[in-house]
Amino acid sequence: MKTSSLFAVFFNVTFLLCSPQLLAEQKKQLGNWDVHYIAFPATFLTPAIAVKNDIQRSKFSGVINISVLDSTSQQAQQVTISGIAKDLFGRQRKLEFNQVIEGEAVYYLTTVPYQNEQLYNFTIDISQGSQQQQLSFSHTFFVD
Repeated sequence: MKTSSLFAVFFNVTFLLCSPQLLAEQKKQLGNWDVHYIAFPATFLTPAIAVKNDIQRSKFSGVINISVLDSTSQQAQQVTISGIAKDLFGRQRKLEFNQVIEGEAVYYLTTVPYQNEQLYNFTIDISQGSQQQQLSFSHTFFVD
């Protein structure tokens, strides 16, 4: 993906940060990693970015974006990542992430369907060699 596409993704994510529900920094330090994560409606992506990343834009589809950086050097890390999204009824959905590499940036994308005001509890397993960490967070999705 070209630098202009990377800029478009980061512009979209920056735009998302203006939303009241996304004002807090979403980063956790896990072991030697800084893990950045964000969940947002797929409609926030431009059509071109959605097509390029094989994501269907829908008001009933959410995007999970995770990036893992070395805590010291802040270099992007290529990791193995998988996860589960669990709703309040205990229903679980396996998350399969796609790795995206743009220059030095590496991030992982997946989607999850939702209904209005649906809360998911996410458990994400991240590993690289012998290092294994688990990221947990919750997010409520709203239909636009």
